[in-house]
Amino acid sequence: MSSTRPVLRAHDVRDYVAEHVFQPCGDPNGLGVELEWLTSQGGREHRLPIEAATELIDTLSPLPRGSRITLEPGGQLELSSEPFPTIDELCDAAEADLVVLDTACEATQVELIALGADPVRTPERVAVGPRYQAMERYFDQLGPAGRTMMCNTAAIQVNVGLGDRPVAVDRWELANRMAPTLLACFANSPFANSQPSGWQSSRLRAWWALDPTRAAPVSLDLDPIDAWASYALDARVMLIRQAEDRCLPVVEPMRFGEWLTHGHELGFPTIDDFSYHLTTLFPPVRPKGWLELRMFDALPSPAWEVAVAVTCILLSDHALADDISDAVMGTERLWVDAAQLGLGHPALARSAVRLFDLAAQALATAGVSTLRRDLVEAFTERWVARGRSPADDRLDAWRHDGQLFPPAESVAALAGGALVTGELRRP
Repeated sequence: MSSTRPVLRAHDVRDYVAEHVFQPCGDPNGLGVELEWLTSQGGREHRLPIEAATELIDTLSPLPRGSRITLEPGGQLELSSEPFPTIDELCDAAEADLVVLDTACEATQVELIALGADPVRTPERVAVGPRYQAMERYFDQLGPAGRTMMCNTAAIQVNVGLGDRPVAVDRWELANRMAPTLLACFANSPFANSQPSGWQSSRLRAWWALDPTRAAPVSLDLDPIDAWASYALDARVMLIRQAEDRCLPVVEPMRFGEWLTHGHELGFPTIDDFSYHLTTLFPPVRPKGWLELRMFDALPSPAWEVAVAVTCILLSDHALADDISDAVMGTERLWVDAAQLGLGHPALARSAVRLFDLAAQALATAGVSTLRRDLVEAFTERWVARGRSPADDRLDAWRHDGQLFPPAESVAALAGGALVTGELRRP
């Protein structure tokens, strides 16, 4: 909670970032994933009520392989894995817990919808916590994009350990440089307001429209510690916590650096306030004691395993750093092009083919399972080699029969085996 007098300086902020954000949390090479879905119950026009979501989460927790289930503001469900040392262990565990979740959802008429953005429904918050209430009020004064982001989007977050310095610096830079290409490869949200939006990732269009001080990419012109500290100081303060159950949205623009220097009628920030402020920042690559890559739209099974395998192997194999830099040269700042055009952008299409080729070779060298390597090969054949992303399939379906939602799927039926690669290769 805030202080009645100044207790924090800019150097304290930098020290905190150095000691708590860019220091590995747990295994420095651990891998994790957070899978998120739009949801409905009893028909796609109906959101999952908070009572049903709470009952589902309470019934299933803890999941057998350690993943957590949480509820997002608009009724989205998120499955967050434990960290694991290898790609196969991570995917096996997340898949096993997902099958448990999906089976329970089928039994209660809850559908997990693997799209990055809701194509039809008006944004509506179902979660009632004080943080979400304050976030909604904060974003409302900036326009409609905030409610869309909170309630109508779903993502995948791939988590990769920082590694030890100097690996951490290279890993941070590589993650940011190849992120636009990965965004384009896995874009899966081409609709908004019941029609094509003109964007392959409508989800990221919403993110970038809401508040660039907290959602834009972080600059690579500075050392990572200085870059993240500067980003956080320049970002607007979203809310001030007055108690555990009470948050005040800061409607009048105030950057954290201004709060630190000049204070607010509720006081001056403490290091705890800064730590909480970091949780309200959402760049495509976010450092948290590990690297959280947030540029992926929600994907159906088993495509999410491809995003995990490709991202994790490219960032985990330090010997690939120079080849990755060469592969993405010239695309590092094509964030908007990647979200709008996907692999329809020729430079991104070329970099995607090279990244997937590097990933395929590295996965084989690392001894990753044949199943995961087959998934990457199938994804490459169906989309990357053709300059397409999953969003293109959704647009084709809409042109054919007007369908805005993907067909319902059973995760249990798609778990493992030849059927999985068959689903990816199916045109």
